Amino acid sequence: MQIYKVGGAVRDRLLGRPVTDVDWVVVGATTDQMQALGYRPVGADFPVFLHPKSGEEYALARTERKSGRGYGGFVFHASPDVTLEEDLIRRDLTINAMAEDEQGNLTDPYHGKDDLEARILRHVSPAFAEDPLRVLRVARFAARYAGLGFTVAPETLELMRQLSDSGELLALTPERTWKEIARALMEDQPQVFVQVLRDCGALKELLPEVDELFGVPQPAAHHPEIDTGTHTLSVLEQAARFQQPLSVRWACLLHDLGKGRTPPQLWPRHIAHEQRGLELIKTVNERFKVPRDCQELAMLVGEYYTHGHRALELKASTLLELLQSFDVYRRPHRFEEFIAACEMDARGRLGLEERSYPQADYLRGAAQAARAVSVQPLIEQGIKGKALGEALKGERLRALQAYKGS
Repeated sequence: MQIYKVGGAVRDRLLGRPVTDVDWVVVGATTDQMQALGYRPVGADFPVFLHPKSGEEYALARTERKSGRGYGGFVFHASPDVTLEEDLIRRDLTINAMAEDEQGNLTDPYHGKDDLEARILRHVSPAFAEDPLRVLRVARFAARYAGLGFTVAPETLELMRQLSDSGELLALTPERTWKEIARALMEDQPQVFVQVLRDCGALKELLPEVDELFGVPQPAAHHPEIDTGTHTLSVLEQAARFQQPLSVRWACLLHDLGKGRTPPQLWPRHIAHEQRGLELIKTVNERFKVPRDCQELAMLVGEYYTHGHRALELKASTLLELLQSFDVYRRPHRFEEFIAACEMDARGRLGLEERSYPQADYLRGAAQAARAVSVQPLIEQGIKGKALGEALKGERLRALQAYKGS
């Protein structure tokens, strides 16, 4: 029985990056032996155990073969005679197919260390094309390591293209796809994730609404980058730069979907694209069973982000409607995320990345002014029911008129 550290822990140590999760593979052992040593079994599909003290995962060395469609369509074989090399060859990328023994000696049968040094993301074997989830994983790794100069090997991109063309991506469950998208959006350069998916044809399969944005022009006066798809990537880049949460990054990805449905004869203008985009945003949210907070923010940003940009020009009544739409009295955090998404959109334009965004503080001040209105004096006047709501709204409107005039 031999135990090896494998995968990301080995990769990141060699890259000089922090190691967070450690995975272990056990060669030459049986399930009974593992349990006799106190390891707790947790794997339903294949033998995975939790260490009795550290709680880290230890998996028996295994092989796999394709048996159906999608991410789960595999038959696994684990036994004491499966070698370390056989276990490593089933992994996705060479940089993830390295192992270290307990003395720190490296086992690298597929030249992952060479690819680390060459900054290349390369598949281990042709079996890569059996698992559609790997398209998303490679794009996610590209987003994570782009800052170090990593690129996807051309032959790996070709396999990803074949997988995209096969229809296998659509066999992935919504939950599994969302998990990869969410993780990728939180990487250092999420725009690279989207670009790699587009390069291999996966974006038009998974997110055709985003893919449609590329090649759609916008007015150069507001968008020096012109292309709507390029703009979307830039907005995502800014969201990562300012370390925005997942909900903001998701809203940034979807905020301009309506522009992909503007009739070409109307280009580069996109009148009422906000309303056109709402049904598309809803469709994408439902496709991946996106968490509620991300869904809600994406819909609100899609509908109102142009209001955010014009905040200083809005009438007090329009400003009040905006604040009411976000329920800033009970959910101030959501309005703060809306402001952040608007600022990322303003910065995600060629040459305008460093410009100030005074609308942010203006909107915060407006929300504060509206929230400062107390309902208590109205109650003391004996106002009740529906009339109380109307009176409170009137007081908030007056507060915003005073705020605008100050």
